Amino acid sequence: MRGGFRERMMIWGGGALLLALGLVARAAEVRAMRIDPTPDFTRVTFELSGPLDYKLFAIANPDRIVLDLHAARFAAGFAAPAGDGLLKGVRTGQRDPGDLRVVFDLDHGVRPQSFLLPPNEDGGYRLVVDLYKKEKSRIAAVKNARALEAKPRDVVVAIDAGHGGVDPGAIGAGGAREKNITLAVARDLKRLIDRQPGMSAVLTRDGDYFLPLKERYQKARAAKADLFISIHADAYTSGDASGSSVWMLSPRGASSEAARWLAERENRADLVGGVSLENKDDTLAAVLLDLSQSATLEASGAVAEQVLRALARIGPTHRGYVEKANFVVLRSPDVPSILVETAFITNPAEERRLTNAQQQEKLAAAILDGVREYFRAAPPPGSWFAANARKDKLRVAATRAAADDSADATLDQHAVARAPSS
Repeated sequence: MRGGFRERMMIWGGGALLLALGLVARAAEVRAMRIDPTPDFTRVTFELSGPLDYKLFAIANPDRIVLDLHAARFAAGFAAPAGDGLLKGVRTGQRDPGDLRVVFDLDHGVRPQSFLLPPNEDGGYRLVVDLYKKEKSRIAAVKNARALEAKPRDVVVAIDAGHGGVDPGAIGAGGAREKNITLAVARDLKRLIDRQPGMSAVLTRDGDYFLPLKERYQKARAAKADLFISIHADAYTSGDASGSSVWMLSPRGASSEAARWLAERENRADLVGGVSLENKDDTLAAVLLDLSQSATLEASGAVAEQVLRALARIGPTHRGYVEKANFVVLRSPDVPSILVETAFITNPAEERRLTNAQQQEKLAAAILDGVREYFRAAPPPGSWFAANARKDKLRVAATRAAADDSADATLDQHAVARAPSS
């Protein structure tokens, strides 16, 4: 009996060893790690030999972020880089047989976001961890208080430079990359908007780095933007296609986003159109979300028309109407959103214009013209545009009243002149 037990233990032990060896053989290799500070966040990128499962979580006192990599191993010669940006330091080690742990030491709390990128022409799998600085609650409270005191407020325009980093976008015949053109136009547009009274702009990215599509419109919502504009350069198989175009979200895209929003519990706690859906039953939440989305789509269509009209004044448009598509980047349920295709990068003549700094600024100025006209026609409550609209109404009313008084006085004079003398 005891001999049988030993045999079974030997068999089990051998099987466990083979299983462990198999796991090691299948483990993804962590080949390199780099830290890239940006103006908005600190990005950590892991170069991998293949996909893997991972878990990311925060620990306080002291502040640190822990990343567990399952079925993974460090490549020979791997060395973690020194701390940079928001990272005070990096520690790595073996958590369990076949699992790794990476600890990011921090000076203060951060808000992490992560995503796994598949291979492309520039390399293999990459795990990206973005660390955003948390704003202290007291500072946030002071800012909010000041914002309430400083009425009328600026309208906020979120500008999204399409593509970036490992995603170059379309590439023209002359080698121009869409990601560079969109960033140049976005920076020009921000600079022009910030010069305008009653307007300010934020960029979703201000450098050559990758952002997931959902994160782009989430940044607009976080900035409490009144408008989201995604800048792109169109492409086609033929070099003859030409002209700029403006897009808005299709009803199908809005329906997809509504279904996702109602299904995900964390969304329900968020504010949509100024209303939290968390404590509402499904039917009421769906109705409120539909109302918010309908208003958003209507506003998106109005601003898209104005921008298309402005672009038509500086060059040809691809089509004479606003187009609709299920673009993920336009799916914000409560921020009017448009996508501008500045021109066709695959058209050699338009590629040359898109890479010209003066033409880039001309495009940005045209987009601004359309945006400004939209805000003049539909000023957001509490904004500088709304305050100016009220002043204009009062000025018109005062002018009309003065004109009426003058007309009455003139009539009175005529009546006195015609009255018979006694």
